[in-house]
Amino acid sequence: MIQAITFDFWDTLVADDSDEKRRAALGLPTKPQARLQLLVDEITNYHSQITPEQIAEAFKYANQQFNYAWKNEHHTPSVASRLKNAYDFLHIPLTPGFPDVVRKVQDMEVMIPPDFLPGVNETLNKLSKHYTLAIISDTIHTTGKGLRALMQRQGILDCFRVFVFSDEVGASKPSPVVFEHASKELGVPLAQMAHVGDRESNDVEGPLAMGMKAILFTEVIDRDSKNTKASAICRQFVTLPNVVKEIDK
Repeated sequence: MIQAITFDFWDTLVADDSDEKRRAALGLPTKPQARLQLLVDEITNYHSQITPEQIAEAFKYANQQFNYAWKNEHHTPSVASRLKNAYDFLHIPLTPGFPDVVRKVQDMEVMIPPDFLPGVNETLNKLSKHYTLAIISDTIHTTGKGLRALMQRQGILDCFRVFVFSDEVGASKPSPVVFEHASKELGVPLAQMAHVGDRESNDVEGPLAMGMKAILFTEVIDRDSKNTKASAICRQFVTLPNVVKEIDK
């Protein structure tokens, strides 16, 4: 019997990069462009001999290092750690405005937020009456603190009892650490938990390996659901209560 449901955040509760349309309407660059420009402005202010192209190459290297850690070592280095890799690539010390660059990158999706899925408030409120809810989310640029702020603003923060963010627990999906942490904090055995998310390796294979149920979510993006090993597929967030009931029979 399912007692608790854990949720991914990106492309599950919100549509990742849905904020790009809002940024474009405001005449702002894309998030990747804005992050790079912050770095270019900061470094060239103190090292005029370094070209924007060289900084772009360093930024690319830093992102590659992050992705390796995330996908192969199952942890998410902080924004500060990621950007420091760019400085190391260029063989220069951190510049005075480095902390401000880090803060602006971390706050970018908080200042101009992505869109939450249709019906998310009503569906979570409905589920919370029958199950204990938690978040298990990898933090890529926005910190756990920032994601809490987004959920608070949306009015859904109180639906969740436990929050497991990769920047706070030192591990990311599909590491057993994050699922075990959620189970311990919730006081619910892994066998009585279900996880909802959009990525097969992180949100399906990870929880299944722990003895949990796994629901692949495809409303925002369908990542090859025809080949999924998930316990069930949810194609619209508002139908999630019925999907959970089906796998709980």
